[in-house]
Amino acid sequence: MTYMRRRDFVALGLTGAALPTVLTEDAQGGAQTRTAAIAVEKDVVFGKGGDLDLKLDIYRPPAGIAKRMATIHFHGGGFAGGNKESLSERVRPFAALGYVAITAQYRLSGQAGFPALLHDAKAAIRWTRANAKTLGIDPPRIAVVGYSAGGYHALFTAGTFQQPEFEGAGGNAGVSSQVAVCIAYYPATNVPASMLPQSADAPAIRAAAATTHIAAGFPPTLVFHGTKDTTIPIESSERLVQQLRGAGVPVEFHEFEGVPHVFDGNPEFATLAAQLADFFIDRHVLNPRTYPPFTGGPEGGRGARTGGAPR
Repeated sequence: MTYMRRRDFVALGLTGAALPTVLTEDAQGGAQTRTAAIAVEKDVVFGKGGDLDLKLDIYRPPAGIAKRMATIHFHGGGFAGGNKESLSERVRPFAALGYVAITAQYRLSGQAGFPALLHDAKAAIRWTRANAKTLGIDPPRIAVVGYSAGGYHALFTAGTFQQPEFEGAGGNAGVSSQVAVCIAYYPATNVPASMLPQSADAPAIRAAAATTHIAAGFPPTLVFHGTKDTTIPIESSERLVQQLRGAGVPVEFHEFEGVPHVFDGNPEFATLAAQLADFFIDRHVLNPRTYPPFTGGPEGGRGARTGGAPR
């Protein structure tokens, strides 16, 4: 687990979700550059939420850089608002890095309660796995990414793929909803009490908390949060990370100094967070690897000495 503070983003030279460039030739045979395109497919029906057609948008990576992995993104909005379109500029950096980035709709609190919203999220995962060949991904390589209220969806689905009571009947029955990675931006860890049945008893209330389902086998998890978040205070994510760590889950926590809720609405932050997520995914899923113990210096952990020549 790592804690990172970011105070000076301008110094990093990250001015937005820059797309890769490719070299081409003009009509006279001279070299020129153009920006590689992200293809977007809108409003693809992936399942049913009751009588409602559930839709998703697909952001495909530029040709030649595909990583054969999907990231499914769930929007925020306090469970009562928001939509998949609100994530358009925040998922483009993922697509630019080679991921098939998918933004998925789910039913809001005015349309359905718990666990219907999770049935919708699970349906999106199952649809993605069932359509892996068309999407150009490997079926096991699916990550869930959630923002605020959507972070609850990401955490809950990551921990309950072996619990059929949360699968629902949204489509592609029998397809696994297991994910390889969970990424949570300033996540909620529970639903509002108003979304639970009035008859919900203590065990039912506990079962509705995403943190209840954190245990050994939970996928590697990456958490982002700003220190000036007053909507979901950073202490919530600090407790979440400690619980994940206690369960033996590979977890990394990036704490962004001085920024509020939805800090990644700024393109610089969206780009940096996607790059950090890319590195996390690469070393846990795409190219799994461990590292030898880090040493303190050239003398095998003794550290550099001040003054005089090294021995």
